[in-house]
Formats: sequence, structure tokens, C-alpha cells
Amino acid sequence: MPDSDSIALAAAITARRVDEPGALLPVLHEVQERIGYIPSECIAVIAAGLNLSRAEVHGVISFYSLLRSTPGGEQIISVCRAESCQAMGSAALERHVMTRLGIGYHETTADGRYSLEPVYCLGNCACSPSITIGAELHSRVDPGRFDELLDL
Repeated sequence: MPDSDSIALAAAITARRVDEPGALLPVLHEVQERIGYIPSECIAVIAAGLNLSRAEVHGVISFYSLLRSTPGGEQIISVCRAESCQAMGSAALERHVMTRLGIGYHETTADGRYSLEPVYCLGNCACSPSITIGAELHSRVDPGRFDELLDL
């Protein structure tokens, strides 16, 4: 999406949601949903529309791991790094995932197909280790299972 289109879209979303309590997160989520990420050129427009500083908006974007300030891949893969998943082998899984994809966390494969993100709890502790591929949760994932999921 061109810069001027992104800015116009962010301004329209902000104007429509400005009176909602706690409008910043809904605005950011909607901008990301519509554009695929939150372009840096939209931060000033969102901040002005919600009477916030650019630093406040940027701080929220950088704090929440589900918000992206760069374009992501077609599929976002998240590996749980919480204690339960680590106790059940997620460290080995994440090394395998990084090797298989050829990227680290917060990176996207050269073909734009996958982005890799850490997550610190998927609420699936009884079935650790867990990952998401897109919106789909997968339980008891080991390197072999990950390869099967990627090959589907």
C-alpha cells in the first residue's frame, strides 16, 4: 500500500475510533489488520488523532509482540517461549525452526512466505511445546511435527 494511502487509512480509522475508551490498541490492531503492519508514517497521524505523543504510540507498538512495524510474511509462525514450553523442549524446537526457515525472531524469509515471532504464552501449557502458524494453534510440537506442519 503506498504511503499516502496508508496515512489516509490510518487517519480514517483513528477518526472513527477516537471516542472509544482506550482507542489506541483498537486503532493499531485495525491498521495492522488492513495494511498488514503499522507503517512508521502512520504513527504521527494516529498520535495526533488520539492526542498522544508519537513516543506513546511507538511505545505501545514496540511493547506488544503481536503488533508489527514492518511487513510480515504470508504466515506468522510464533513459538512459545514460556516456562512450560521450555521445560518440554521448546528451546530445541525454536533452534530447529530457525534453521529450517533460515531466519531468526522478528525476521521474514527471503520469499516472504514466513515470519518468525516469539510469544511468551499461548495458554496451552498442558500441551507444551506449542506454536501458532497464522491463527492456528498446534500442540506438542517437536522438530519432526513442525516439518510435517510446514510441508502441508
